[in-house]
Amino acid sequence: MSRIGQLPIPLPNGVQISQEEGVLTVKGPKGTLTRSMPGAIAIKVEDNKVVCERPSDSKEHRSLHGLTRTLVNNMVIGVTQGYEKRLQVQGVGYRAELQGKNLNLMVGLSHPVLVEPMNGVEFEVGMDTNTRMPFIIARCIDKEILGQQVANIRKIRPPEPYKGKGIRYAGEVIRRKAGKSGKAAK
Repeated sequence: MSRIGQLPIPLPNGVQISQEEGVLTVKGPKGTLTRSMPGAIAIKVEDNKVVCERPSDSKEHRSLHGLTRTLVNNMVIGVTQGYEKRLQVQGVGYRAELQGKNLNLMVGLSHPVLVEPMNGVEFEVGMDTNTRMPFIIARCIDKEILGQQVANIRKIRPPEPYKGKGIRYAGEVIRRKAGKSGKAAK
């Protein structure tokens, strides 16, 4: 049995779930999310809890059971609390600033890079008081869109292993390499 798929999802106040023809809609205080769900897994609302049930123990139904429960849980969390990811910009002269809703990055390239937010993503830029390095906060109610947006930003200038310069996730550990050693003494 799927341990994740069996767990009921508590439904907070103000969240409504409806399902029509394989499309699940979750409405909450922060917005509305829709997603097409696998038809094999039944999604039921009972006693302010969402329960996912599978029809059989076939390999396909077992794999979809936990996935469906996790997707529904992410939607419920998204419309109530929302999601947030942090990026750190490290490097001498590297800057990040907002131009309207767009993010303008100056990260050692010959030109500034303008990043347009995906649907529902909001950016916030600040300066870390201890390291004096800029950071970027991205917020969205859809976890999948937020992860893709942040990965696209990191791809502009991934952290390099020698000095650690680049754009990294907050808390990401970069394995550092030693530089070239000098000429061996004879």
